[in-house]
Amino acid sequence: MQWFDYLSFGQHGWGDELLSGLGITLGLALVTLPIGLVLGFTVAAASVSGKPLARAIATLFTTTIRGIPELLTLFMIYHGAGMLINSTLKALNPDADFFELSPFIAGTIALGLVFAGYAGEVLRGAWQALDRGQIEAGLAIGLCRSQIFVRIELPQLIRLALPGLGNLWINLVKDTALVSVIALNDLMRMANVAVGATKKPFVFFLAVCLIYWTICLCFEWCLGKIEQRANRGIRAS
Repeated sequence: MQWFDYLSFGQHGWGDELLSGLGITLGLALVTLPIGLVLGFTVAAASVSGKPLARAIATLFTTTIRGIPELLTLFMIYHGAGMLINSTLKALNPDADFFELSPFIAGTIALGLVFAGYAGEVLRGAWQALDRGQIEAGLAIGLCRSQIFVRIELPQLIRLALPGLGNLWINLVKDTALVSVIALNDLMRMANVAVGATKKPFVFFLAVCLIYWTICLCFEWCLGKIEQRANRGIRAS
């Protein structure tokens, strides 16, 4: 068989399996993104809060997440959270059935926490870069704190944080390959299965490299257009 025959669709090729794995990879990234953004905004808000306890919790979260390898975070969520849930269920009901945490859910939680740990710092930096005089002006004209955030802070915050968040999104797409180690049939795992069956590692790993590279190029182009849209009317220095 020629190398491209292995990547074809149908009975003799592995194109169908790779395509299904790509769908799971993109689905995992898209589900994780809003979770990570919400957590990241929460962490950033706590970081700039006037309450020392909130700042301490945010600092502990970001330093912990950024100090642990992503793969280890994934293992801790997949195995540790599952063990904790089963221990709790057994304590409440000794006859409770064994609960197995879904690899997709575990991957979403782990990658969401990792994304939030870095996004929180990106958003905190953007928040601190805002002109405080605008907030004072909003208070002076009678806006409440929530109106100031929605109408004044949030649009500028998103614009300033977009480059950093865009980089984190690209990293998130690539980090989805980690979930292959917990038996989620993503793109990387399906490539490993194909390699085991065909003994053609170069063919499939090269194909996966090109797929990830193409996806990231498309997302980078989209992010560039979004940044241009967000920065319209901003004079270049």
